[in-house]
Amino acid sequence: MKGFVVSLILRTAATYMLPLLLLFSVFLLLGGHNEPGGGFVGGLTAASAFILYGLAFDVERAKVMLRVNLIRLVGVGLGLAALSGFFQILMGDPYLTSAWVTIPLPGLGELKLGTPLLFDIGVYLVVLSVSLIITMTLAEQ
Repeated sequence: MKGFVVSLILRTAATYMLPLLLLFSVFLLLGGHNEPGGGFVGGLTAASAFILYGLAFDVERAKVMLRVNLIRLVGVGLGLAALSGFFQILMGDPYLTSAWVTIPLPGLGELKLGTPLLFDIGVYLVVLSVSLIITMTLAEQ
């Protein structure tokens, strides 16, 4: 960013905050169907991690750190969100009806997975990529 003096403190903080914010965004994503959070809030948190990194260093460096084509990520997220509703159609239920499967884990209990998690992951990817596309395009201008 031209004319924007970035301090050493901001660069150091952004370097350490990026993995912490990404980890927190995954925590928000996974807690979404049982507690406050989910794909939308988790995606915004992940996007804010890369935006902070882009402010501290450069937008191009943040894109390199991201390592993914954001346009394709939108498509993958939309596909996952749409796919999560089709599983129950095959069983004769309405679109986007929740389906759950319980996987027993020896010594740990049970792992309960469902289509709401697949939908939340799709929302997470869409929100992350669209937020980054908008902010990075504006930052490049």
